Amino acid sequence: MMAGRNVWAGLLLSAALLSASCQKADEVAAKPIDYQGPTIETRNVLMLVSDSARLRVRLKTPLKQDFESGDQLYPEGLELTFMDKEGQMVVNTITGKYGRFERNKGLYTMRGDVRVTNVPKQQRMNTEEAFYDQNKASIYTKPETEIKVTTPTEVLTGRGLTANQDFSRYRILTPTGVFSMQESGAARAAPAPDSAKAPQQ
Repeated sequence: MMAGRNVWAGLLLSAALLSASCQKADEVAAKPIDYQGPTIETRNVLMLVSDSARLRVRLKTPLKQDFESGDQLYPEGLELTFMDKEGQMVVNTITGKYGRFERNKGLYTMRGDVRVTNVPKQQRMNTEEAFYDQNKASIYTKPETEIKVTTPTEVLTGRGLTANQDFSRYRILTPTGVFSMQESGAARAAPAPDSAKAPQQ
């Protein structure tokens, strides 16, 4: 009899353990997963933004990742092209090896070999990180970010920059050097500005 009781006790214990194990497994399965990744991925994107039936901005990227918040990532690079008022001619382009768009701020962040180019004026900026504020129609960098601006007549270096959307006007926050372009194509060093006020174009 004693042996029979021991067998029943062992079976009841095993059943209790199995029930507890199943209950824990059900709790784990029922726990919601907090997924933070993209909800949609799209390849070879060309997005056109128009106003009054006129093309204003063109966005190109090899890969666009959309998130539930409305933010977007461009991990393989991004190119923004701004058109003139008639929507016919390219005025300015911004390119980077990585891009991010924050919907609640209307802000694009570009990183990695960032280039801003005003086509009509043949002037460009090179840096490693820049921002485009959609709401303010402005381009800027952090104050400590090194930048280089090249025009047909000179090369300007410094840290920090603010500019309008088409990069026709800009201000270097801390100029560090000015180089005049010679006809031969070489650059000749010129004295850096004495004042902290940056040159404007």
